Amino acid sequence: MKNTQRFISVLVVAALAGLSINTNAQTAVKRFGSEKSIIASAIWAGDTLYVSGQLPAATVPTDPAKGTKAIIEGDTKAQTINTLNVIQNILKEQGVGMGDIVQMRVYLVPDMITGKLDFAGMNEAYKQFFGTKEQPNKPVRATIQAGALVVPNALVEIEVVAIKSK
Repeated sequence: MKNTQRFISVLVVAALAGLSINTNAQTAVKRFGSEKSIIASAIWAGDTLYVSGQLPAATVPTDPAKGTKAIIEGDTKAQTINTLNVIQNILKEQGVGMGDIVQMRVYLVPDMITGKLDFAGMNEAYKQFFGTKEQPNKPVRATIQAGALVVPNALVEIEVVAIKSK
């Protein structure tokens, strides 16, 4: 009986030692983005890529010399397509694609003309990128109504999490 208890104690200590070794393992973290920005545009944590909220590309970019700010044009559908193209380019630069996205958060703002949220327009654009024959992936998604976004006339901002397939 004593030998059995001693054997079990040794097994428990060995198992706990193994757990403590695994919990001390570090995940490699790499950040990407402009040196001038206060946030990273994307962060790798192990095999997981976190992409910051992306807006549609501005049709009129910010020009401090002229005192102009970025202007985004188009309805919710057009802005969603534009934003998903921006995200697709970021993913491509990192060696992953739209099929690697596992989670998405979409922030929508009502348009200034109708004052209504165009959830249907966002979904029409979304369906061009997800659940297609070419790209069948359908990530989990949350869609949130926002009061405003940081760039005037922006109706959509999207952030994603992607996992690099092995």
